[in-house]
Amino acid sequence: MLIEISAVEQDRKDRKRYHVYSNGVEEPLLSVHEDLLIKYTLFKGKELTREAIAEIAEEDERYRAYSLAVTYLGVKARTRKQIEQYLLRKEFEPEPIAYALERLESEHIVDDGEYARHFALQRIRYSQKGRRWIKQELHQRGVSKQAASDALDSIDKEDELASAVHAAKKKWRSLKGENREKRQKLMAFLMRRGFPSDVVKQAAKAAIDEAEIEQADEDEGLLLDN
Repeated sequence: MLIEISAVEQDRKDRKRYHVYSNGVEEPLLSVHEDLLIKYTLFKGKELTREAIAEIAEEDERYRAYSLAVTYLGVKARTRKQIEQYLLRKEFEPEPIAYALERLESEHIVDDGEYARHFALQRIRYSQKGRRWIKQELHQRGVSKQAASDALDSIDKEDELASAVHAAKKKWRSLKGENREKRQKLMAFLMRRGFPSDVVKQAAKAAIDEAEIEQADEDEGLLLDN
């Protein structure tokens, strides 16, 4: 049985979507993106089988999942897992979600390995977080163990130490108590931020040494003033 298209109307809110109608039916026969409207020449007078209608509807659902994922990625980079969770929240079925993810990866729009490397570098340089903290964050974002491990291996040791020293200097100024107690608090703070023990020791020493030099210079300045 063939069903003839009687009218095609543009959606009032989403101007790239169109509603396809047949005679005597109030609800749209199909609602599709304009790309599929053109691909299948869905214009007035065209006749479709029910099987064709079902296939077009399924393709549109895949296309819609892909399109929404691209828009979601337009805000910032995401992992495969984050996109999957987003599409699930949008109530897509597993098949269109799988299609969208596979297409995004094949087009290199989604690349968990590259995401992990960039994420690790940003965390080290600008958030003063160590590799253990970064590893946990990557796992929470659905990055595989291998991709996370590769990203952590790409972290420059000097960058990580510089980040730890920066965090240590800032924290040291806010600590109260005797120097020994302050040193213990500082090392615990750096450990909680995910820095390895060897980096923690070096960073704590650098921060304390600099603070002591600054204090000595300040004391000497006061003596000279007097």
